[in-house]
Amino acid sequence: SYGYVYVAKVCMGANQQQLVKALAEAEAYKGPSLIIAYAPCINHGLKVKEGMGKSQAEAKKAVEAGYWQLYRYNPELTAQGKNPFILDSKPATASYKDFIAGETRYSRLVRSFPDRAADLFDKAEKRAAERYEQLAERAKGE
Repeated sequence: SYGYVYVAKVCMGANQQQLVKALAEAEAYKGPSLIIAYAPCINHGLKVKEGMGKSQAEAKKAVEAGYWQLYRYNPELTAQGKNPFILDSKPATASYKDFIAGETRYSRLVRSFPDRAADLFDKAEKRAAERYEQLAERAKGE
């Protein structure tokens, strides 16, 4: 919202090239830069057998499910007459609910408050889709 800050949202497990490009752009930018990375941690409670040994695969699932979107905002592109916002994510290709079901931090909510959890998960999935559409519109420059 400031307009003069380089901002990127990245995920190494989903797109290493986008991560490297964001790091290079942020380093080259002559102003403040912020990179926000998705990184599963032990508190997420990955349900896969290998646990944290599969954190990169879990991160990729987050992007594929639309839980985490990848983008870059480079203010220098404005001076070139280009849209400074670049959406690197594609629309979700995997189930949002299957993704969150794979983490114990969400399954605890299901066990404690199943009806409330279902409602919250529906709202979160809908909000993630809306957020993607907003980002896609911004990337078009509209």
